[in-house]
Amino acid sequence: METENNNEMLKNVLVTLTEKYILLKLPKNEGDITFLRGLKYARWDRLAFCWAVTAGKGNLECIKNYFGNRLQWVNIPAEELPEIKLAAPPRDIAEKTLLVVKYANGRIRLIFKYNKEMMVLIKKEPFHTWDPQNLWWTLPHTEQILKKLKEFKKKKKWEYQYLEDMRLLKKKERQKPGDIENYREVPASYKEKLTVLRYSKNTERSYCDCFKEFINYYNRKDLKDITQAEIMTYLLYLVEERNISTSYQNQVINAIKFYYEKVLGGPKKVYYIERPRREKTLPDVLSEEEVKNLISSISNLKHKCLIMIVYSGGLRISEALNLKPVDIDSKRNLIMVKAGKGNKDRVTLLSAKLLPILREYYKSYKPATYLFTGQMGGKYSERSAQLVLKKAAMKAGIKREVTLRTLRHSFATHLLENGTDIRYIQSLLGHNSPKTTQIYTHITTKGLDQIKNPLDSFDL
Repeated sequence: METENNNEMLKNVLVTLTEKYILLKLPKNEGDITFLRGLKYARWDRLAFCWAVTAGKGNLECIKNYFGNRLQWVNIPAEELPEIKLAAPPRDIAEKTLLVVKYANGRIRLIFKYNKEMMVLIKKEPFHTWDPQNLWWTLPHTEQILKKLKEFKKKKKWEYQYLEDMRLLKKKERQKPGDIENYREVPASYKEKLTVLRYSKNTERSYCDCFKEFINYYNRKDLKDITQAEIMTYLLYLVEERNISTSYQNQVINAIKFYYEKVLGGPKKVYYIERPRREKTLPDVLSEEEVKNLISSISNLKHKCLIMIVYSGGLRISEALNLKPVDIDSKRNLIMVKAGKGNKDRVTLLSAKLLPILREYYKSYKPATYLFTGQMGGKYSERSAQLVLKKAAMKAGIKREVTLRTLRHSFATHLLENGTDIRYIQSLLGHNSPKTTQIYTHITTKGLDQIKNPLDSFDL
C-alpha cells in the first residue's frame, strides 16, 4: 500500500498558467529535472518553490507531451500567484567591477563581466561552483578568499562592492512560548523512544527542539490528525519564511518522521520538498602561533587544561567534557574517548607538554567522576567552556570568531601540515569516512610512529 501511495505521489505534477510563465510543482525526479532544464528559459525558483518556464506555445506543447496525464491543472487567482523573476545575465555590471554577495549558507556569489584572470583566481580555490542559470560563481565565505579578492581588485584597479544577502532581513523569528496559545511540550512517549533507541543527548535535544516547534505550529490539532499535506505546508513555511538552512531542514524532517514512524509505528513516508544541494564550506582554523597565544593568555589552571586537551586530542567539546580521570593514559600519551559521536570509542593524542600541567591540575582540583567539573560538582557546561575560549581569544588579540570546533579543525590542519597521513587523522578525529577528513587536504604517507603532536612544539 505504501508503494502505491508513493507511486501516486510521483505522478502528480501541478501546473499553473500565468501571463508570463508556466509554473510546475512536482516531486523530485532526476528524469523530470533533466527534461525541465532542457526547456528554454526554465529555472527552479527557491522562493516560490516551483519550476518556472517562460510561457510560450513551444514550451507548453513540450510539457504536455512529456508529462501527459500526470499533469493536474490548477487555477490560482492572480493576486495569490507567487512573484517569479527569472535570472537575468548581469550585463549591466561594468567592466572591471566585482560584486561580492554573501548569502545564508556560508558562501559568496561573485558577479562580474567575463575576465580570464579572475576566472584563473576563482578556479584555484577549493569548492568553487559555477551557476549556469544565474550566471555567477560561488566560493566559500572565508577571510582568506576575501583577502585574495581584495588584493586582486587593488592590483588590477577594479571596482569592488560587498553586500549581505537581502533575504536575511526578511527572515521571520521563531515564535516564543508566551506568544502561542495552547503551548505544549514534546510528548513523554517521544522522549522515551529516543532514550530506548539510545540516541545521543545532543540528538535528543535537537529532535525535541525541532518537534516542539512543529507541534506548536499546529497547536490546536491532535498530533495524530496532522496530515502529510500539512507537514509539507509547515516545511515550506520554515524554508520560505524562517529561511532555515538545508541541514536544519533535514533535521526537522527527521524529527517529524521519528514521531510518526518510530513512536506511533506508522509506515515510512516521503515528505517531498526541494532540498538544495548543500554547498561545501571550508572550516575556519587558527594558525599555530594563534593557538599558542590563545593558550598562553589563560591563567586559570582548569581553563588552560580544558582548552589544551580539546586542541591536543582534536576533541569535540562533548567528548572533552565527558572525559573521566581514568581516560587519561599518561604512560602512552593517549586520551581514551568513550562513547563519542555514533556511540564509538577511540584513542587520540595526549601532548607531552600538556601532561605536567594536567598532573598539577589533578592535584589541585582532585576531580572524581568527571575530569572537568563545574562549581556545583557536576559536569562542566559547554556554555562555560565556550565563554572561556571567547575571553582567551579576546586576550590573544584574535578578532574573528573562534569556537571550540575551531580548535578541532586547527588540530587536524596542523597535523596535516606537519606531514601526518590523513588516514591517521581520520582515526584520531573519529570520522566514519575518509571523505569527511579530506576537507583538510590531500593524503600523505607518514606513519603513526612519526606523528608529532603540534602542541609539543610550543614554548609554554
